[in-house]
Amino acid sequence: MTGITEQGGTDAQVLPGAISRGRVFAWAFWDWGSAAFNAVVTTFVFTVYITGTAFGDKDVISAQLGWALAIAGILVAVLAPVTGQRSDTAGRRKLWLGINTFIVVALTAAMFFVQASPDFLLLGLFLVAAGNVFFEFASVNYNAMLAQVSTARTIGKVSGFGWGMGYLGGIVLLLIVYFGFISPEVGLFGVTGDNGLSVRVAMLIAAAWFGLFALPVLLSVPEYRSSAATRRQRVSFLRSYVVLGQDIARLWRTSRHTVYFLAASAIFRDGLAGVFTFGGVLAASVFGFSPGEVIIFAIAANVVAGIATIISGSLDDRLGAKPIIVTALIGLIVCGSLVFLLHDGGQIVFWTAGLALTFFVGPAQSASRTFLARLIPAGREGEVFGLYATTGRAVSFLAPTMFALMVTIFGATYWGILGIMLVLLAGLLLLLPVKAMQDQIG
Repeated sequence: MTGITEQGGTDAQVLPGAISRGRVFAWAFWDWGSAAFNAVVTTFVFTVYITGTAFGDKDVISAQLGWALAIAGILVAVLAPVTGQRSDTAGRRKLWLGINTFIVVALTAAMFFVQASPDFLLLGLFLVAAGNVFFEFASVNYNAMLAQVSTARTIGKVSGFGWGMGYLGGIVLLLIVYFGFISPEVGLFGVTGDNGLSVRVAMLIAAAWFGLFALPVLLSVPEYRSSAATRRQRVSFLRSYVVLGQDIARLWRTSRHTVYFLAASAIFRDGLAGVFTFGGVLAASVFGFSPGEVIIFAIAANVVAGIATIISGSLDDRLGAKPIIVTALIGLIVCGSLVFLLHDGGQIVFWTAGLALTFFVGPAQSASRTFLARLIPAGREGEVFGLYATTGRAVSFLAPTMFALMVTIFGATYWGILGIMLVLLAGLLLLLPVKAMQDQIG
């Protein structure tokens, strides 16, 4: 069987007992901690704060935030594969995970200085955009380390556990910052909402949270060392792009279904992102949820997604990643279609069909990571997960565009649901012909 050596990378020689449960937990705690950036900074707290009326016209600021994140996405698309490739070659995967993680921690802490005034909007936009860039760089190395903390028999369970920890960590941290600082008129330590102080202090809490829970993986998991069979000569940064082009061409020749999967997953992952991105908008505008009810639903959705993801990890190892992804995408399309068709049914529809929809999001995300991990040629995990980040960014406009297009054509927000479902359907159809690793012929 194929296993994982102490030094990382897929290898024909299995080292019995090489992967300890402690290392799995250490690796998964990074996911738990990273929720500080995903949930608190980019989804529910800081981006909501800087697009508020204290900073100017909400529509104008939302557009500016979109442009800032678009620029960040372009930088990730251009740089992620090369940075991943260079960490593979240099054998410094954990080092760069640590560097990029603590840059994100520092940028998150710096958000404390973004006061509730238009004068600080540019600083806020810059910090969010820069944080996204370095978070993606860190994620490339973190995902590549999956091969160092799992075996061929446990990779699905480990990936699902990590992703589920991310959801659950986000819930715990959201509860702390929301009920401890943001919701009360006077929060913990006497913090109030004057001049955005409650949100700004929440950013310090988020930074400390991420920094603390990033330490276990850096202290417990050994640094990656490429084997003699996979070690390659180091080249200059610009030359890395030439090597990358050659590697993609070779990947096309030797592992074509890896390329197919990168394309398919880019599309359905954008649809998955759209489910959470526009879920709050739909809850408020179509089903009449108040802002408080949206946050309550968001917490419930993360609980459901986290538990489902952890459970699906074991099924991934037994059945393979592709059946999990296909089932999850079908479930998403069915539940999303019910939300669309029954939109006149009130909040009970969104609480049932909408919450059922979130049950399938996490398993699809986690199984996507394990499917790719099983396809990657040994010693190229960082590079290919860099391509994974790049392809995802390259089509990140699809779900927002389809959502907006359907709403524009039909004149009602609930039609946007159908737009997201069409993106998921396209990803599903592209995935179906892709063969799993054991079925490839070369």
